[in-house]
Order: sequence, then structure tokens, then C-alpha cells
Amino acid sequence: MRTDIFARLDREPEPPKIEAPRMSRHRIALFGGTLAFYVAIVWAVLITSWLVALDWKVMLFRPYQQWPELHAFLDYYVVLGQRGPTAVMVACWLGWRSWRQHTLRPLLVLGTSLLLLNVTVGAVKLGLGRLGPHYATQIGSAEMFAGGDIFPSGHTANAVVTWGILAYLATTPRARRYLSAVSATVSLGVGLTTVYIGTHWLSDVLLGWAAGLLILLALPWFEPLIARAEMWIFAMRERGRERWRERRGGARPASAPGRGPQPVLLPQSMATDGPAAEAVATAAPGPVLPAGHAGTALRARAHTGHPARPGGMPVAPAGVRRPPPHNDRGPRAGSPARPMTGG
Repeated sequence: MRTDIFARLDREPEPPKIEAPRMSRHRIALFGGTLAFYVAIVWAVLITSWLVALDWKVMLFRPYQQWPELHAFLDYYVVLGQRGPTAVMVACWLGWRSWRQHTLRPLLVLGTSLLLLNVTVGAVKLGLGRLGPHYATQIGSAEMFAGGDIFPSGHTANAVVTWGILAYLATTPRARRYLSAVSATVSLGVGLTTVYIGTHWLSDVLLGWAAGLLILLALPWFEPLIARAEMWIFAMRERGRERWRERRGGARPASAPGRGPQPVLLPQSMATDGPAAEAVATAAPGPVLPAGHAGTALRARAHTGHPARPGGMPVAPAGVRRPPPHNDRGPRAGSPARPMTGG
């Protein structure tokens, strides 16, 4: 039983399986209804239906001339739908959230939504090529396939996606409701402002709302891809840290040039046996000296031992003065004092 427990602990954990979240029926129904509305708007403009006539009536009404006092304020308000300023503001907020929560999901969700927005809205803009109200050539015409790029409204779609991301990433139902109301109000105001200024048809704004809402509703299908991207980024960061630690740990201080291990000079009694002999035997070899050099004799004496005197007194190494043996009784009578050995 204990062996099985340790076997389970030693087993490497399997990577978590990332599955696509299941869309609720309500969300699927909302996505299908928005897609049908999107197709209906495009079809109504292509066949020059009553929607195109309404576009012309609103344009000829010239709202910017009816309420000129709003023009100064709305010129600044429409910036809330521009891609650059709104992306920077929302990215700063989501970046702070990512740092606090130690996750990259908020920033990756924003990047994925903006990428989807550029691909889908940009492709339809260039494919249909509708001209704006200020560049229209024929009254009552849909102005399609004329080289324009305003259908659907990019300002409106960007406002829906950028501010709607805050509601999508909300962590509580109450915050999600409040942020959904704020994003809907901002995107609705941005769309109507473009109609007031005269840069977009009313149908452009309707299609922009539908395009942005479709992206928000489709984001759960991209959550597995976002999770894999986050895991890959964190794995690359850990690999970089490991390589940095290896480089720092593998660095060794370089030895001074021309200086190798110096020979160890020991007396014969210490160099012939015991741990000191093993240390001398295993010491790294010193630099090679030419024949006849004074250091060669010192090295030979250090490794082979010193000749002993007949009386058993070891010979001290060169340059070391050994004091005579101490005797509490003093020297014997009639015996001369033993001289000190020199080098």
C-alpha cells in the first residue's frame, strides 16, 4: 500500500486538458439572432431597400446643423470609439489586473478580440467598398463597391468590443451588469455621434453594433486558445529563468595568468604518511621548471621526503630554522650543545 502511494507521488503530473467551454442556450440563441441581423443589414443595403432611403433622409437632414452647440463636445466624445486611444486605456487597466492576479488572460482576451475585430470588420469594409456620406455621388444610391471603407462602422464596432471586454472579464454578476450598461451606453453614443457628424450612414452604425456584439459573443470559443497561449508564455519565461540561473551558476572566477598551484614543503615526518601525504599526492601539479632551476630541488624534496640524520633528527626544509629540543634538566655535562641546522 505504501509503495503504491509513493509511486503515485513520483509519477509526473499530466498537463491539464483544456476544453472549449460549453455555450449556454441563451448565448447561442443571442449569437444566432445577431448573426441573422448582421446578414439582413448587409442584404438590405445591397438591394438598395428602404434602409438606404432612410440613410439618405438622415444625411440630408444634417444633424450637425440642427444642433451646432453639441458639435464641440461630440468631437471629443467620438474619440471613445477610436482604436488607438481606447486600446491604450483599456490595456493599462487590464495590465494592472493581470499583474495583481498573476495571469495574462485579461490582456490575451483583449488582444484576441482586437485581432478578430481587425480581421472581420476590415475584410467586410474592403470587400463591400461603400462610400461615406461626404463622398456620395448619386442621391438614393447605396454607394457600394466604389472603393470606400466605411461599412460597417469601425468606430462603433471598436467601442462595442473595447468597452464590452470590461464586462466580459468582470468577476461578479453585479459588476458585469454595471459594466455591460456602461459599454452599451458608450458604444450607442459613439455610433450616433458618427451619424451626427456625417462620417457614417445609419446602416453603417447598425452593422457596426452587430459586428462588435458577434465578437463578444464568440470569445468563449477562443478561450482554449487563450489558455494555451498563456501556458506557453509562462513556460518560455521559466525556461529563460533557468538558463539565466545556469549562466550565473556556471560562471567561475578566472585564475591569475602565470600563477599555478605552489609546491608544498613539508618535513619528512609529515610528508611520508598520514593525511598530509595523501593531500600532497593528490595536489595539482605546479608549473614545469627548467632543468637546473632552484625550484626543482625544492619540489623534489617536498614530494620525496628529506634525508634523515643518523641520530633520527629530521632535516628541516631550506630556509626554516628548527630550534633544538628542549630539555628541562638542561644539557648534559660534558656534552657540547647541538648547533642549529641551517638551510
